[in-house]
Amino acid sequence: MKLQEHTKSRHNFEECMKCTVCTAFCPVLQANPLYPGPKQAGPDGERLRLKDPYFFNQALKYCLNCKRCEVACPSGVAVADLIQAARIKYDHTPPKLRDQLLASTDMMGSLARPFAPLVSFATGLGITKSMMDAMLKIDHRRNFPKYSGRSFESWLKRRKKEQAAFPEQVAYYHGCYVNYNYPQLGKDLVKVLNALGIGVQMLEKEKCCGIALITNGMSAKATRNASHNVAQLRQAVLERGLKVVTTSSTCTLTLRDEYPNLLGVDNADVRESVLLATRLICEKLEKGATLQFKADYHKKIAYHTPCHLERLGWGVFSERLLQMIPGVEFTLLDSACCGISGTYGFKKENYDTSQAIGEALFSQIRSVNPDVVACDCETCKWQIEMSTGYTVMNPISILAEAIV
Repeated sequence: MKLQEHTKSRHNFEECMKCTVCTAFCPVLQANPLYPGPKQAGPDGERLRLKDPYFFNQALKYCLNCKRCEVACPSGVAVADLIQAARIKYDHTPPKLRDQLLASTDMMGSLARPFAPLVSFATGLGITKSMMDAMLKIDHRRNFPKYSGRSFESWLKRRKKEQAAFPEQVAYYHGCYVNYNYPQLGKDLVKVLNALGIGVQMLEKEKCCGIALITNGMSAKATRNASHNVAQLRQAVLERGLKVVTTSSTCTLTLRDEYPNLLGVDNADVRESVLLATRLICEKLEKGATLQFKADYHKKIAYHTPCHLERLGWGVFSERLLQMIPGVEFTLLDSACCGISGTYGFKKENYDTSQAIGEALFSQIRSVNPDVVACDCETCKWQIEMSTGYTVMNPISILAEAIV
């Protein structure tokens, strides 16, 4: 084997002091013995991979990319980024048809929308699930999200003039989930922002953030999506002078951090203008803005902080918003990964690991017995609802429900 000349990694593995805190906090390692763990897969493995790609380990595919290793690391090492970057650079295995379908959210959403009731019904049938299990290795125990017959984009376009009348404006990166699966979340955001005197505009033409493409071995397409989306962000931020709000914790992390860190797409000039909606709203309220709440609103709410929101450090904004609502009995759930991690938990080989990871969270939800679980991540919603039977709502939807 010919050794490559050693070059310094653009990810800071050199700062690793081998304390193994990342290993202790890794949810996958506790459920799947095939995964070597973040320290070995990340900093330790990088030292070897820089010498020769031969040392790349296919077991890195078991990483959730939950970022909990990065949150735990006392040295600030980008452990998860090291692992995902290694997969992008060294794993040239063509993605399976299953992985391409799961990752192509824009395409699948566009195809499903005209037949939304039929598609939603069919994907819920046992025979359909059995066929997908046998043919595609999508686990038959997994529930699929339902599709909407009307897109959020079409709804907001019809209200363009109405929204333009507000004194303050923001652009909304809605993401695939809001556009194809659950437009109501987007409508709820518009209601709340309008109540604060803020109008909502669309980006000219957004694409999927690309996180599913990255984790399913389709980094070239993810990079094209990233370049397109950053151009859209620049048009909104630099030309129209708008902040860009989001309602998905994972989309937010991807737009801000995964683009430069994993795909090499520079977004430095717009990154700080991309905000999760709960942060923007919380900051507005703390500066004196007001919302009128229903006098008879009462709800017992348990809040689950998504892993990617923990990485951003922004879970506190959703917590504060929910606790501001009169009549809310609030419980902050223990920090725990739900286990689904986007498309990860749909795959047959990962299903048992996915459920094992989430069991501690599911058990706590059952013990709290809330009226609703609050969460800023759509795939966490699918996982928790399927595994516990409790309804999950985005904090924005709860806020919209609570105001007049």
